[in-house]
Amino acid sequence: MSAPLPVLAQSGSVYYVCPGNVFTNTLSAKEAAQRGCKAKEATEPTTISGPKSRSASTAPASGAGAESKVDRSEQKARDSDAKRILSDELGKAQGELDALKKEYNNGQPERRGDERNYQKYLDRTADLKASISRKEADVAAIKRELGKLD
Repeated sequence: MSAPLPVLAQSGSVYYVCPGNVFTNTLSAKEAAQRGCKAKEATEPTTISGPKSRSASTAPASGAGAESKVDRSEQKARDSDAKRILSDELGKAQGELDALKKEYNNGQPERRGDERNYQKYLDRTADLKASISRKEADVAAIKRELGKLD
């Protein structure tokens, strides 16, 4: 215990931990000893440097060079694949939307046997309505993406 005291006196940044979990740096060493406080040394927080950044001039040049190396015929093939995939997704999403709308039945879906409690029926109706809204947004987004490829 006597070894840390000279270190504390040299640093000058001492605080005290007193009974009752009280932290203070306003006491003198004598007052802290009378109250039963223990001296602690305040240390600087540890800092860890992040990864070194690459120079800004090399990153865009390599990205632009990689894009310009794509052959036109290969790019057309990629575009046609993207259109085909988006068309398939649109058909699937449209089918799911139609099924949801059929089940929703203009806000009057058929009651199920497990929906003896009317609130369960109302909750399912609200969930169906929310699902229809999300699916309509999905369909609209896919149509926008297809429009960008044309």
